[in-house]
Amino acid sequence: MLSTMQDVPLTVTRILHHGMTIHGKSQVTTWTGESEPQRRSFAEVGGRATRLANALRDELGVVDDERVATLMWNNAEHVEAYLAIPSMGAVLHTLNLRLPAEQLIWIVRHAADRVILANGSLLPLLAPLLPQLPTVEHVIVSGPGDRALLDGATVRVHDYDELIAGRPTTFDWPELDERSAAAMCYTSGTTGDPKGVVYSHRSIYLHSMQVNMSESMGLTDMDTTLVVVPQFHVNAWGLPHATFMAGVSMLMPDRFLQAAPLAEMIEREKPTHAAAVPTIWQGLLAEVTVRPRDLTSMARVTIGGAACPPALMEAYDKLGVRLCHAWGMTETSPLGTMSNPPAGLTAEEEWPYRITQGRFPAGVEARLAGPRGDVLPWDGESAGELEVRGPWIAGAYYGGAGGEPIKPADKFSEDGWLRTGDVGTISPDGYLTLTDRAKDVIKSGGEWISSVELENALMAHPEVAEAAVVAVPDDKWGERPLATVVLKDGATADYASLREFLAGTIAKWQLPERWTVVSAVPKTSVGKFDKKVIRKQYADGELDVTRL
Repeated sequence: MLSTMQDVPLTVTRILHHGMTIHGKSQVTTWTGESEPQRRSFAEVGGRATRLANALRDELGVVDDERVATLMWNNAEHVEAYLAIPSMGAVLHTLNLRLPAEQLIWIVRHAADRVILANGSLLPLLAPLLPQLPTVEHVIVSGPGDRALLDGATVRVHDYDELIAGRPTTFDWPELDERSAAAMCYTSGTTGDPKGVVYSHRSIYLHSMQVNMSESMGLTDMDTTLVVVPQFHVNAWGLPHATFMAGVSMLMPDRFLQAAPLAEMIEREKPTHAAAVPTIWQGLLAEVTVRPRDLTSMARVTIGGAACPPALMEAYDKLGVRLCHAWGMTETSPLGTMSNPPAGLTAEEEWPYRITQGRFPAGVEARLAGPRGDVLPWDGESAGELEVRGPWIAGAYYGGAGGEPIKPADKFSEDGWLRTGDVGTISPDGYLTLTDRAKDVIKSGGEWISSVELENALMAHPEVAEAAVVAVPDDKWGERPLATVVLKDGATADYASLREFLAGTIAKWQLPERWTVVSAVPKTSVGKFDKKVIRKQYADGELDVTRL
């Protein structure tokens, strides 16, 4: 027996139309670094997105599921591309501007991008790549930049505003299959070539609904969210589509991602919510400690991409800003968990929940795989590799133009679950606590040591700015932890005192013997600690290591 419900496809086109009409007065504000930001209503953004779709079809000949790439900061024009490209039936492909040139070239060629939208300030990055991008026929430049860098290129160059000027404000939007491709991102390629994840209209629509639910980010049209997480990083954690759906105003920082301008825009524009990786909030905390700013409008912050040190949560609590842990990855769109505690608890009772990665929503099924492939219980103690599945979770990787989807055995189980590579426990009521990445667990004398636990404990020290812990070879134990520490200005702590500080919370046999101080922890293109770089530096003898 079938239902009597209408079969209406869940598409980005519906998000576009709903946002620009029902929530037409909500705003996208782009920081310019000048006295007045650029402000556009959702109605204006939707109208410009419609003009962009007309330009892409009529002027550039974009049809069907051709890929249109973006090499852009977080700004209104990028939001317009997020809406226009999928709605017309093409595929939005966000390019990570922090990747090495060779990876960007590989990704563009693999995706067969035909058009690239780029901010003018990023032309020095794009121009040298173009001779090696045979599929790219058009470059659309938004905002000021040295257009002369594109002289002699074999592509047609267009100015964004000139291209969309005078175009119709209506478009014959196609009836799309909700399962068809809407957008794609590539993993950072830390091991092997980057892997393409293709999101459907359906997955984006359902993910957007979940982002706005109270058990997730809980956003409404009364909110303004500061979208610091880059739009090239898993679609800015789904925020552009989710906020357009719910009428949540957006504050976009463009290229002004340093702590000082972020502090200024928070104080001036008063966002109620924000989202970014821990390193952003560590930098902002250091800034406002020296030059105080009013951050109290920003009552809630979603923090993900890496584990948030509990000490950082405590510091922001004192500023009246609540950090909320989230977990996800490119393959999960990315929302996998959010650490909202159960209702009715005191602040003290909430704390054990807040420091977890959070609870799974209804759209994400989870299980823990043991070392022999057995499924482990949700008892808060049994640790295994997290596997997930759901309507916004990848079931394969993009195989390239004309290629079949790829399902590597190390990433997908035989019955289709995504193997996340994260190791942790799950409580009986569904709260996830990650103890490490599978590749980063320290296996010492047959026992596991959590690098994340050591890092969090070290970053609770008042004189430690950052800390990363990796496994290094040891003749006796197989592996032992190496503690890589960034000290705050004026710090007087030595290795012995840091080790003694750890001894208060960490088992003696887990305490690191090897220590080094660095000016900064190496980071990936999306701000995570890049532990493979530390391991290589150690192997190559580039670190000044003291053994206690």
